[in-house]
Amino acid sequence: MKRESTGIPAELLNEHESPCISIYMPTGRRHPENIQDALHFKNLVSEVRDKGIVLAGKRGIQPLLDRLTPMVDDHDFWMHTLDGVAVFASPDHFQVLHLQERVPDGVSVTGTGKFHIKPLLRLFQGGDRFQVLAVTATDIRLFEGNRFRLDELRPAPGVPKSLVDALGFETTPPHQTVASFGTPGSGGAIRHGHSSRRDEEELDTERFYRAVDRAVEEWHSKPTGLPLILAALPQHQSEFRRVSRNASLIAEGLDIDPRLAGGEELRRMAWEILEPGWSMKIDEARARYEEYYSKRLGDDDPYLIAKAAGAGRVWILLLDSERRYPGSLDPVTGRIVPAKAGDQSAGDVLEDLALLVLDNGGEVLVLPPEKMPSLTGVAAVYRYA
Repeated sequence: MKRESTGIPAELLNEHESPCISIYMPTGRRHPENIQDALHFKNLVSEVRDKGIVLAGKRGIQPLLDRLTPMVDDHDFWMHTLDGVAVFASPDHFQVLHLQERVPDGVSVTGTGKFHIKPLLRLFQGGDRFQVLAVTATDIRLFEGNRFRLDELRPAPGVPKSLVDALGFETTPPHQTVASFGTPGSGGAIRHGHSSRRDEEELDTERFYRAVDRAVEEWHSKPTGLPLILAALPQHQSEFRRVSRNASLIAEGLDIDPRLAGGEELRRMAWEILEPGWSMKIDEARARYEEYYSKRLGDDDPYLIAKAAGAGRVWILLLDSERRYPGSLDPVTGRIVPAKAGDQSAGDVLEDLALLVLDNGGEVLVLPPEKMPSLTGVAAVYRYA
């Protein structure tokens, strides 16, 4: 069953216990450009401490600092970053995102119950992101990216990377066969004597795949909502799918030996599978806009859209990925305040608008310029007139 990408991870859009900490920083992919990243992060954590003490007091902020501080000395973490990292921490939530584009430094500590997600908007709302799980009988690799770029991820600590990692050395004893009964994953197995080595290996592979499937779903698929493509030889495709319960795993996979395919080849092949659905989603959004526009339930005027967003009327918002409107937006009235000429620190009205629509339960889709149905850089479908 395919599940559409939700863009920004849903947990980051929800309300959380305060204080809510958001940290953004650019990172290097390799030595020596990443040599100062850990120290840089340490300085940002110090900024979190100072702001947190003012907001919540030392006792209120210390438990969150205890989650952030160990990251400074996690050498393996800093050796496997991409172009940026975002860290979110609150008393009831902790999440780290590796970003495939550089982001400016930023530290936000708020008592509003909301994380600062504005820097993620144009990275995550394009609807073209996905993950690839490369599987053999004995190991896995996990990738994440979009139609332009695919990077190998370091799996979360709870995800077994190999058969030995999942089962240790407790593989099936020799000379046993196994007949399984009951529901999948129930562990209902009756062992008999005189199995072949092949029987033992098949059982171990099944146990490995079950462990991988559960862990990838919990640590990667559920937090992101991204479609997951399986890259494996045909035999391993069928074996993995037989035990998988991951709702994000799409029906079509890559029938290849993933050990022989590089990241660029995996990206190209995966996007050949996903591109028709992505194009259809964009075409449907464009068609809906044209239909509702003709009924006076759509608009391309940013000032009118902003007022409608303030009233909670925007159902679907389409943004040009390359357009910016320097200025700010009052989230209560929907009033746009253009930036003064030459103001390099000005925010972006379109991103403020997108956050307002998301906060009110609307949908935001960032499109390439050539796909936009308007010339203003923004288009909206209203819930009601």
